[in-house]
Amino acid sequence: MSAQSISTITAPFRNAERMQQSLLAPLERRALGWLAARIPSRIGPDHLTLLGFLALALAGASYALASRWPPALLMVNIWLAVNWFGDSLDGTLARYRQQQRPRYGFYVDHIVDSFGALFVLGGLAYSGLMTERVALALLIGFLLLSIDSYLAAYTLGRFNLSFGIFSPTELRILLALGNIVFFWKPQVTVFGVRASLFDVGGSVGAICMGAVLIVSVARNTRALYQAEKL
Repeated sequence: MSAQSISTITAPFRNAERMQQSLLAPLERRALGWLAARIPSRIGPDHLTLLGFLALALAGASYALASRWPPALLMVNIWLAVNWFGDSLDGTLARYRQQQRPRYGFYVDHIVDSFGALFVLGGLAYSGLMTERVALALLIGFLLLSIDSYLAAYTLGRFNLSFGIFSPTELRILLALGNIVFFWKPQVTVFGVRASLFDVGGSVGAICMGAVLIVSVARNTRALYQAEKL
């Protein structure tokens, strides 16, 4: 790495304001603060990040297995809980111990989330519980919303951890509930047509993500235009 590259990395870094206004955010903050104070000193934020990453990989593998062994569908919920523990607590633990590495943490945390979404949705598509088109639409929606958040963090200094009342925590809960319902009733009737519960839920989710993306892009574009009028 060149000296210029190193100097760029070590230059002062301005943290974006973290915006978290989801439904469970106040309760989650208290729970994470309580947990961070009780994590053994030998366990660090990187261990929790790795735990969250492995949990998503195992969630995807469990989905892939579920078409041949249905109880694997319920195992996904265990991995979602483990992922919440690792993914949500790593940053809280770093702040609690005054060990923040904002650039490293931001990059690693969110590239892990992107791969995690690929694992989970890839596992669903591979299993046949969700069609490839619906899984692909959800993955594209997730990645576009992520890109929008990262660009807003850079240009506006505001990083949205939630969209409306939903954050990754609420989405994990909805997915876990969907797994339970699907285990007992995999097919639903919508407008007289029988379809997979995951396809119906995934389609609704993709449409909602698209709507949220349009609103967010319009809002951010307007804010930047107002800030930099010619």
